[in-house]
Amino acid sequence: MRLTDLIGPEAVFPALRANSKKQVLQEMSERGARLSGLKPREIFDALLQRERLGSTGTGDGVAIPHAKLLKCNDIFGIFARLEKPVDFAATDAAPVDLVFLLVAPETAGADHLKALARTARVLRDPAIAAKLRATHDPAALYALLTQEPTPHAA
Repeated sequence: MRLTDLIGPEAVFPALRANSKKQVLQEMSERGARLSGLKPREIFDALLQRERLGSTGTGDGVAIPHAKLLKCNDIFGIFARLEKPVDFAATDAAPVDLVFLLVAPETAGADHLKALARTARVLRDPAIAAKLRATHDPAALYALLTQEPTPHAA
C-alpha cells in the first residue's frame, strides 16, 4: 500500500494551529469531513473513543490517530504539521508536531492495518521526519510523504 492511495495533495496542512490533543483531533476531523463528506462529529467521536484505548502518539514527535467508521467508504488520510508541538500522551512523553489521521471503513480489517503500518514506516524515518519539519510548502510536504522508498543496497 502506498500513501498516494490514502492521501491527496488537498489533505496536507503545513501549519495547523492547535493548543491541545483534543483541538488537533477536532481540527483534523473538520478537515476530514470536508474532504470525505462524513460528519465531523462522527470522525471526532470515533477518534476520541480510539484514544481512550491508548494514545496514538507513537513517539519521536509523531501521532497517527485513527478510527473506523460505518459510513466511511474508503480509507483516507490527512497530514498536519503542527505550528507548535502539543502533548499527545505519546509513548515517549515527547510532544507531537507531525500528525497523520487515518479513517477507514469498519470492514477495512487488513487494509486498515496495512495503512497504519505504511504511515508509521514513513513518519518514523528520521530523515523524512526532519524534512517534514523543515518545510512549510504543502506540495513539498505531499511529495515527501508519498515518495517511494528507495531499496537499500545489498
